[in-house]
Amino acid sequence: MSLTSDPPLDRPTGPHTDTRTGTDTDGGVDHGALTVVPVRHPWRWVAVAATAVLLAQFLHGLVTNPGWEWDVFARFFTAEIILKAVGVTLQLTFFGTVLGFALGIVLAFMRLSASPFLSAVAYAYIWGFRSIPLIVQLLFWFNLAYLYKELQFGIPFGPGFFSFDTMNLVGAMSAAVLGLALHQAAYAAEIVRGGVLAVDSGQLEAAAALGIPRYRQLRRIVLPQAMRSILPNAANEIISLFKGTSIVSVMAIGELFYQVQVVYGRNGRVVPLLMVATVWYILLTTALSVLQHYVERHYAKGAAR
Repeated sequence: MSLTSDPPLDRPTGPHTDTRTGTDTDGGVDHGALTVVPVRHPWRWVAVAATAVLLAQFLHGLVTNPGWEWDVFARFFTAEIILKAVGVTLQLTFFGTVLGFALGIVLAFMRLSASPFLSAVAYAYIWGFRSIPLIVQLLFWFNLAYLYKELQFGIPFGPGFFSFDTMNLVGAMSAAVLGLALHQAAYAAEIVRGGVLAVDSGQLEAAAALGIPRYRQLRRIVLPQAMRSILPNAANEIISLFKGTSIVSVMAIGELFYQVQVVYGRNGRVVPLLMVATVWYILLTTALSVLQHYVERHYAKGAAR
């Protein structure tokens, strides 16, 4: 009888691989000896080919179809009247975004306030401006002088101290900016409120326990994290506002779509002039999307790995 735990020399100490079949002598499988075959995706390539054919047909039609009138498109794409209209569109977008989100931030924190009065006022504003169509709001502001001949300041329901005529108070451009900003504020308030609520409340409790002032909590803890949730929705709203400025054409403001309508109303070249507006919208929307990407990447530091 053996006094050691060593196995006999004539007995195998482990599985032996049969190089012909890739299996060991004990019935197991040696995975290192197997050939790895990638998964086949034939339908994926069919979809790629079909998409490529459709895209090629579309591009071929753009180039060969004389109805697009690319010579007319090239003549008006950088025309002075179109460039001025692009500038007006950008102005409306900028002022509508800045004023709208400034008011929206205030409304968002009013809704989050512990005061029932402030919360109710913010909720009523958001409910009202989201319920009324934007075109109706613009026309109301544009026709303010028809509703109120003059504005008077004084004692409520009593004598007034001074008043002024409203005929020249709100012009077309002012009415457009005011309408866009007030309308945008209602949506911006909900975007900001959702982003703030997405931040874990435990972090605020910890910051309060450390004695950090509320303003610093908001600036250094809440907003940097909330921006990750706010930015995608805010960018969508800004892009929608940029394209939605075309609605102010009902007020005869010379933005991009209105000027395109004026030009093709004179020369009858509807399709190439619409393509002028379309390409400008695509280019500027792409620029906004690229800017969104870099801003999101900045606020994603420490979260994305």
